[in-house]
Amino acid sequence: MPIPTSTQLVDLRQVHSRSLEVLFQEEVQHWRDELYWDYRPSVDLIRKFIDSRSLGGYVAMKGGQPAGYGFYVLEDHKGLIGGLFVSSHVPQAPITQQLLDEILLTLRATPRLQRVEAQLMPFGIELESGFLSKHFHLHPRQFMLLPLAGAKLSGKPLSSGLRLEPWTDKAFDPAARLIQLAYADHVDGEINDQYRSEAGGMKFLRNIVLLPGCGQFMPEASFLVRPATGDRPVGMVLTSTVAQGVGHTTQICVLPGYQGHGIGRSLMESSIQALRRRNYEYLSLTVTGINKPAVELYEHLGFGTIKTFAAGVWEG
Repeated sequence: MPIPTSTQLVDLRQVHSRSLEVLFQEEVQHWRDELYWDYRPSVDLIRKFIDSRSLGGYVAMKGGQPAGYGFYVLEDHKGLIGGLFVSSHVPQAPITQQLLDEILLTLRATPRLQRVEAQLMPFGIELESGFLSKHFHLHPRQFMLLPLAGAKLSGKPLSSGLRLEPWTDKAFDPAARLIQLAYADHVDGEINDQYRSEAGGMKFLRNIVLLPGCGQFMPEASFLVRPATGDRPVGMVLTSTVAQGVGHTTQICVLPGYQGHGIGRSLMESSIQALRRRNYEYLSLTVTGINKPAVELYEHLGFGTIKTFAAGVWEG
């Protein structure tokens, strides 16, 4: 696709975050209006890394003004495209493609890089064609929303031999092991390779629980399921606050041998009830479309899909 000659790319490490303020404000508005999500804490982190000259990426300049930006991070053997946003006030498709091309070119030229992952939320433009043209393997995903007042709860207790407990930080190690086992042969382990190892699971948990990138962690709406006679969890749900009165399920998993016994539903219902007690209005989550049992569970609870997007993986 031809790119307008008036569009130029500038290394993100050569700009100050103040120059991107108009883009940030528009992006925050999209997240709020379309996804019920307060994206301002994430933007604050992006500002911090831009101003410390530690975030790789590019800014698209058109007519001397910022029209879009994208950034990536390097993690061991892989690159993560962490964000890509282009203003709706400019031709989005060519500028999006230009940013994506440049980021991928940079990542693929990185020594020992074996993998690139991206889960980018589209606003005003579909990103799938750009990924397909760059040989990404795509996994369709759904962003789902539940109005908590209309949640359809069964109220069924856990089967005997299992106990529900609130999240505790003492569970970090066994929870990381649970993630590895739960996603051993799961499509989400193809999308996010952190799920494939205990060390990766621990890194994922720390990002969810300790950092604000996916909202503010809510231990009071996060739960574990353990066998009555054991300490290792066989199921887990983690919840964060992503806006006033809005929760987000950041992780739910059940050990394969325990699936199909209502544990996932019981965990979700416990989280929903905890949010209701705190007068929350909405709960959101994301799910891979091919994971039909999970999609059906969420739909039975009253979730509806409000946006679709793609998780892309490139392996060199």
